[in-house]
Amino acid sequence: MSPQAVRPSTEPAGPTSAVAPTTGAGTTGTSTTGTSTTGSAPADAATTAVTTAVAAPATTTVTPAEPTRTAVAAPGAAMPGTTSTGTGTARTVLAPATPTPAAAPPTAAAPHAPAVTDSEGQPGPTAALPGLPQALTTRARTLAGAVRRRCADLARIESPSGDAPRLDALAEELAAGFRATGATVQREPGPAGDHLVLQWDGRDESLPHLLVVGHHDTVWPAGTLTDWPVTESDGALSGPGVVDMKGGLAILEGAFALLADLGQRPHRTVRLVVVSDEEVGSPDGRRLVERQLRGAAAVLGLEPPHPDGRLKTARRGSTRVRLTVTGREAHAGNDAADGVSAVDELVDQLVAVRGLVSLPGTELNAGRISGGSRANVIAGRAEAELGLRFATTEAQRRTLDNLARLTALRPGARVRTEVLSSRPAWPERSANPLLRHVRSLAAALGQQLDGGPAGGAGDTNLPGSRGLPTLDGFGAVGAGAHARHEHIRIDQLAPRIALLAALLAVPLPRLRDRSEG
Repeated sequence: MSPQAVRPSTEPAGPTSAVAPTTGAGTTGTSTTGTSTTGSAPADAATTAVTTAVAAPATTTVTPAEPTRTAVAAPGAAMPGTTSTGTGTARTVLAPATPTPAAAPPTAAAPHAPAVTDSEGQPGPTAALPGLPQALTTRARTLAGAVRRRCADLARIESPSGDAPRLDALAEELAAGFRATGATVQREPGPAGDHLVLQWDGRDESLPHLLVVGHHDTVWPAGTLTDWPVTESDGALSGPGVVDMKGGLAILEGAFALLADLGQRPHRTVRLVVVSDEEVGSPDGRRLVERQLRGAAAVLGLEPPHPDGRLKTARRGSTRVRLTVTGREAHAGNDAADGVSAVDELVDQLVAVRGLVSLPGTELNAGRISGGSRANVIAGRAEAELGLRFATTEAQRRTLDNLARLTALRPGARVRTEVLSSRPAWPERSANPLLRHVRSLAAALGQQLDGGPAGGAGDTNLPGSRGLPTLDGFGAVGAGAHARHEHIRIDQLAPRIALLAALLAVPLPRLRDRSEG
């Protein structure tokens, strides 16, 4: 099945499938949000549904374009809204109609209507864009089916870490989809597959940019689809990589398509870095994330949220270490005394290492072990790849210092420790204005949302550890990352699309002293 892209188009639509809304999505100057699938928000000042009664002279009303349509091509013919894949089939393209300006002046605010405020009594985040919450919620529901199909199609392009040809094929497909939503795309060569750096210009280009980070590699080897195909059942989409993180990439593409459909641009410039090596610690992709951190107002991650939908507000540090042991080969029967078993030495070293990682919040996983050649040969070489997790930077430093000082337990053996990749701990912070802002946006959309620390690590560790305003978990709601029950919840796609679109469209509050807007 050829991947479909969530992208705007100016071509006329052909016959439609069931993506068009049943009612018009136009808005007036006064509207209220519907209820999201995540439940209704409590009725307090921080989470009340938005009533857009803001009497600002410069304010305009959001008037959505015509309903989004998916063109369906007859066999052997390409319909408007489709492109040929070169294989005799057509790629279905979600094609928002050309945005149209509002035909009527904004509806005046109702007399004495209360202004939208946040939890601190300040104007709410969507006050500058009347009608936006309902428009986003309605149109996100319309787009959810296409985003689900997009996620499934991206998952059908296998992209294991280290497989450059497969990763580059997926990068090309992602670039095409994002480019169609208005992004400029730059391919950055990497030793194990190309990375992507994308940019969408904002309405106010004088503001610091918003950085989004993601990845297109997965932990699943090529061929996994043979016995575990992408399937949909009981309200869930299951398959290798759907939650980590092809769902997040599809949702972001849908959010930009939604804004284009409404004739909106991001409030500020948005940059997206998609690395090809996140699942192995971003040893090369880290340089691109590092480069884009300079001058960023905030950083968002597309990793999946907690299974209950909460965002991720902190992460443990992580380090990948290779432990290599060199011994001496000999015949296991005739000359065993002349040999030094690297396998035996490695086993004893792993027992010793287990005792070195006893600091609170520190965990060790011996993820891969190899060594030796034959049962009748004393092993001359063995190695293990270790995954370490740390609650604090101090625990990370002390544990790595201990590993660096490992010495052989057997005469004639040699032990070497090599750090393959490392991410610093991102600690939880008591004040989190970015989370407060996102919570307020979610409430305006009729959603309840919160955040909490996570055990895993990712590319948001870097900005979070440096004190930059950072949140992760904007990807698809689901569970089972890196496991055979990996899946996303289909009913949570629309709320996530609307939330990301809102976050892109509305101004950020002041998040730190150096931030402007």
